Amino acid sequence: MTDGFDDLTFATLDVGKEGDPTDARVAGWADALTRGFHMGRPQGKFRSAWLEHIRADGVVVRGAWQAEPTIGPGTIPVATYASFDKTLNSGGAEPLQPLRMITDVTVAPTHRRRGLLRRLITDDLQDAVDRGVPLAALTVSEGAIYGRFGFGLATYSRRVEVDTTTRFALRELGALTPGRVELVEPMEAWPAVASVFERFHATTRGSVARPEFYRTQLTGELNAAQTSEDTDLRAAVHLGPDGEPDGHALYRHAGRSEEVPTVDVVDLVALTPAAYLRLWRFLADIDLVRRVRWNRAPMDDPLPWALVEPHVVKVAGVDDMLWVRVLDVPNALAARPWDADGSVVLEVDDPLGHAAGRWLVRTEGGRATVTRSDDPAGVRLAADALGSLYLGGVPVATLHGGGRLAGDGPALETLAAMADAGPTPYCITGF
Repeated sequence: MTDGFDDLTFATLDVGKEGDPTDARVAGWADALTRGFHMGRPQGKFRSAWLEHIRADGVVVRGAWQAEPTIGPGTIPVATYASFDKTLNSGGAEPLQPLRMITDVTVAPTHRRRGLLRRLITDDLQDAVDRGVPLAALTVSEGAIYGRFGFGLATYSRRVEVDTTTRFALRELGALTPGRVELVEPMEAWPAVASVFERFHATTRGSVARPEFYRTQLTGELNAAQTSEDTDLRAAVHLGPDGEPDGHALYRHAGRSEEVPTVDVVDLVALTPAAYLRLWRFLADIDLVRRVRWNRAPMDDPLPWALVEPHVVKVAGVDDMLWVRVLDVPNALAARPWDADGSVVLEVDDPLGHAAGRWLVRTEGGRATVTRSDDPAGVRLAADALGSLYLGGVPVATLHGGGRLAGDGPALETLAAMADAGPTPYCITGF
């Protein structure tokens, strides 16, 4: 009996350390990655930055290669898959939880619909479970793929376009706590940028820790889309009343091809309302620009409420951001915040088995204890719906209205009172 992959070889690559000779398949893996995401062939700067990232973050690099290639050396895989462990802010009393982060998933069009992704992701999720990692997450290019593996859409972000002509006027900027914005070079700004994000991550529900490649991209060392140095990137840092950095904006001019002169925000993080609004005031004051675009604005954005004319902010779209997968139900649910005291039995359907079963969730004082139960289920849901529920970004009533969970009225009301707690989750880190 075969698994249907007799013509393929699955492998986990040893990427070595700096200075080591590398397996030719490592270079081939990078070639497959850029091909799969329609990027140019990787050049030296991209390759070195990529290797630095996977070594620094302990990335496990998996793939599938043709066992007997007919043309060429066969070093380029027909499927790629990578993962590494960092943290997710669950919003609970001890917010930073271990997280398996999945990225760089591609399957060549010559080998689609053969189950390669299922083989790779199943092996990886089992490895996470074996290592005691309670959660997994990814950001996706196609939303229809990952639900069947138990991932549920958990956070959103907005794409905004802000008119920065004379219509842009803040109501009470002068009443905010003192502070100032300084223009610096991206490389010089990096210590402040990294420090601000670390504090943001520690205090923001839904945030995930950033991989090493953010350093190369936010310093201008590499523009990943062009696989070369980013000479257009600019940086501004906000200093709070104590003179310490508490916000930053990295941005670039969109170029002269735009009909409306535009600046695109690459990264904007602020730890206080004053820092957030002053950074927007700075962006609006950039000369020869009439519009600022940002693809990672929060769903609960205070900017329109701070403006004399809120219509200068246009929502161009709402995008899915973080997809979450619960692997260890007791530990994961105990780590998130809860609101009302109560108890409910959840029955989770999980074809991969990790979250499957009936679970008694009992909450008291904002904390939960979760144990297996033989009692009848009050609420039934699939593993992907549990992932959507996890960070509180999707209300119980919304999931129920969409047919993603079922149960009797009192049990649904109890779960909603327990689970719909905490601030709206916000993730600004793609990976």
